[in-house]
Amino acid sequence: MTVREAGQGGADAGPYADAGAYAGRYTGGAAGAYAGGYAGGRGAVQGSAPGGMDGGGHGGVHNGGHGGGCACGDCPHGAREGHRRAVAAFLRRRDEFAAGHGLPAAVAHSASASRQWVSEELAQSAELVAERGRAEGQAWLAGLWRRTAGVVWAAVVLLLLGQSLTAVGAGWTSARTAGLAAALVVAGALTAASWFHRAKGGALAPVIGEDNRLSTSRTVAAVWVLFVAYAVLVLAGRLAGASRHADRDALLSGLELARGAGMVTVLAVVCGIAVLVRRVVGLRVLGQRLQKVPADRPRAADLLTDDAGRGTFADIQYVVISAVALVFAAVRLARRPDQLPDLPWGLAVVVLVSAATYLAGKYAEGGRPVILSVVRSREAGDLDGPIRTGDDIEIRGAGFVPPGAQGPNRLARMVVRVGAVHVHVPLVPVPGGFDNPTNTLLTVPVPADVEPGRVEVQVVTAAGVETNRYAVDVTE
Repeated sequence: MTVREAGQGGADAGPYADAGAYAGRYTGGAAGAYAGGYAGGRGAVQGSAPGGMDGGGHGGVHNGGHGGGCACGDCPHGAREGHRRAVAAFLRRRDEFAAGHGLPAAVAHSASASRQWVSEELAQSAELVAERGRAEGQAWLAGLWRRTAGVVWAAVVLLLLGQSLTAVGAGWTSARTAGLAAALVVAGALTAASWFHRAKGGALAPVIGEDNRLSTSRTVAAVWVLFVAYAVLVLAGRLAGASRHADRDALLSGLELARGAGMVTVLAVVCGIAVLVRRVVGLRVLGQRLQKVPADRPRAADLLTDDAGRGTFADIQYVVISAVALVFAAVRLARRPDQLPDLPWGLAVVVLVSAATYLAGKYAEGGRPVILSVVRSREAGDLDGPIRTGDDIEIRGAGFVPPGAQGPNRLARMVVRVGAVHVHVPLVPVPGGFDNPTNTLLTVPVPADVEPGRVEVQVVTAAGVETNRYAVDVTE
């Protein structure tokens, strides 16, 4: 089973999907300098990083004032470009090692020594790529508040255009004025919130989870809250413009619970789900029953996928059904702006069933990694025998690679405890990915420091979760 960056991970693997096209483009720039740095060893890699691996001529344009991770607004080669160049260079080097090239003569004679050297080189390179990824994520978040504010005001303009078109022939009414005024108030509030939280994602800051991904439950709840607030503001605007006592009484009766019981129930449930899911996920992570690794930055796809980027039924159905119910409620508000939208109980129950399904999915997802067996690794031509120090062992199980941890920098953080010795899992490159480690199989050497006898083997994943202990016998 081969771990591949492209198409398998969500937040972590996504940038690797289209990076292959960049590898050829920067042959004479960042990638070439990066690959050349390996010829002189690890020190050359570190020395070439600012202007070689990530710079690729970028520093020359700005007289050395910018690096590949530059996040300034006027720089044509910003953080995103620097990250792409670093990824392209890493992929070239990984595939070069997978083809058996680039090994120094000092380690080429020993399979174990060359594997360890390649693993350490790739791990260090992956950490540099991760640095550029974090820089890109921070730059993206810093500019997100402007984009969210632009989207909000574009929605206000679309509302104005829609009201203008529908007013042709029917005439402009106080309800249209109240709707437009309510939209301006909501847009102003969201813009102010975006500015105050501009370093954390703008108006999206409340719906970004602790793992730096968009939270489905918080997003659905936030949209319902904004819609209800808009509906109440529409009624408030109409109430302020009503001159007759009978009109004011009719508008006040539109806020009675009997008129909007369905929508109020849905609002209470989705808000409760958002709070409960956060509590459930937090407790499961602390109890090591759920593995979570942070993403470089939030993405819109997070609303419909799991941490590995795979679409999940629970999330998709929750978003789709909530969106349908919101569209229905918006139409009801447009047709009857003198009361809260009376969401039919049938549709309200559908939303409640969807919310319950989503919550059940959160309880069911994840699980603790487990070791099922540990055996001596045997290559063609080797004799069968017991596990000895210096041998490779295969650890078979499930859940070794957490969702979203398919990136090489996180794969390199996996550790196996063999007795009292901590062994870092070596990265074994193959064309297009890594053959070790995988989600169900790890191969590590038994260090010479392990005392012969019965020892326990335990895996620590990139999320910091420990597996069960598995006892094996090691002979001299």
